[in-house]
Amino acid sequence: MLAFSSEMSGEAMGEIRAARGANRWRRQPKEARRQELIEATIDAIARHGYEETTMAVVADGAGLSRGIVNFHFESKEKLLVETLRSLAEEYRAHWRGALQEAGPSAAEKLWALVLADFDRRICSPRKIAAWCAFWGEAKTRPQYRALCSANDADYQQAFLGLCRDLAAEGQSPDLLARGLSGLLEGLWLQLMMGPKEFDRDEARACAVAMLVSIFPRHFTSDGPIGFQPSRPTPDGEVA
Repeated sequence: MLAFSSEMSGEAMGEIRAARGANRWRRQPKEARRQELIEATIDAIARHGYEETTMAVVADGAGLSRGIVNFHFESKEKLLVETLRSLAEEYRAHWRGALQEAGPSAAEKLWALVLADFDRRICSPRKIAAWCAFWGEAKTRPQYRALCSANDADYQQAFLGLCRDLAAEGQSPDLLARGLSGLLEGLWLQLMMGPKEFDRDEARACAVAMLVSIFPRHFTSDGPIGFQPSRPTPDGEVA
């Protein structure tokens, strides 16, 4: 009887937590509610893998009822598609933002584009795990492939344009652009496979070393040649 009573108490506490979560959930805007479920899906993929990520697992991770997840996404496949779409849109906005904020020279822009891949906002263990899971499924899922390809085409064109501006005589801008973007994907894969042996700072250092090796006239390990980062003056203004 004591064991049964304890079990019922645990179930009751779970129901109370779910009810509190639902109340908090209802007070959020619709898009915020959807995004919270997408974040819970990324967590689930990182912890359990693609196949084991179910609507129930996502609901439990978000501390919500399964009915709420079904209401917003209807099926596991729709939830996963929207999760990949969210990752792709975030990634696209991130690298485009890095280009816009970079200096005017091609070297400054390429430096910003490469280093953007190692910003912790997108280069985190959970997001890399989710990306790798979707990449693994893209071959047999046209919708996944389309979402990934749309970003890849724009991203590759950005690399190609910058490599054309920086390539020395005898260098192929197309091969350089493909090689650099492929290097970045490979570094992400290494981060996922061996996070204890290889961290984000080491991955960034590898990418920088490759830039310096390919474009020695334009880069050192400290950044684009001729570019001096702004420094604060004694009165707090930026020089």
